[in-house]
Amino acid sequence: MLDKSVKIVVGADHFGLPLKDALRDYLRELGYQVDDLGVTSQDPVDYPDMGATVAEAVGAGAYTRGILVCGTGAGMAIVANKVPGVRAVCVNDPYTAERAVASNNAQIITFGSQVVAAPVAKKYVDIWLESEFQGGRSAPKVAKIDNLDEKYRKAMEDA
Repeated sequence: MLDKSVKIVVGADHFGLPLKDALRDYLRELGYQVDDLGVTSQDPVDYPDMGATVAEAVGAGAYTRGILVCGTGAGMAIVANKVPGVRAVCVNDPYTAERAVASNNAQIITFGSQVVAAPVAKKYVDIWLESEFQGGRSAPKVAKIDNLDEKYRKAMEDA
């Protein structure tokens, strides 16, 4: 189980607002410190804007884990994975919720509010919180991901 002193950040576009709010409240009920970076209304917001805000906060080390919600979860995962130092996984089943951390050491999970209902998403969050990076055979693969991240980050800095 994730240490309750760990800070978790959540964010969503307008499609994901109700699910994001439900997950935020659920995490707080469990005793986690959760910061909500928005959105707070149904006014249309482009998911890349919210996804980048949350992923940049995680990538900078301000948060250990984050949750992003849009219509499908796919767009938020794509955006989050563009941010250096971030590994994000779209979760639509229990196995992926567990392996997101256990195999991939992902700091962010994403959900689609039009794909996963709140009660199911809460169960997936429970699995995610209980999972730990297992290292082992996955450690060299995650190291390769980190090396790719560093390679392209350095190439951009040198450009």
